[in-house]
Amino acid sequence: MNTIDDFVTLLRDELGLPLGAEDIGRSFDQVEGWDSVHLLHLLTALEHATGRRISLPDALEAPSLEHLYAVAVGR
Repeated sequence: MNTIDDFVTLLRDELGLPLGAEDIGRSFDQVEGWDSVHLLHLLTALEHATGRRISLPDALEAPSLEHLYAVAVGR
């Protein structure tokens, strides 16, 4: 996963949520259909896609998908 577009594609493909680049800055409570199970599934998919372990405490502190992407790619 090299770009934010790759991240958005992963979100759609892995979670089945109709998300676009315009959605990633929203807080999780503003993402239609989002729940905590999606977070766990996404973390697993991100670890697989990046080959990196993702800090669960850092992921839980992320206020949006955009911040979660930053955690996943180490930014």
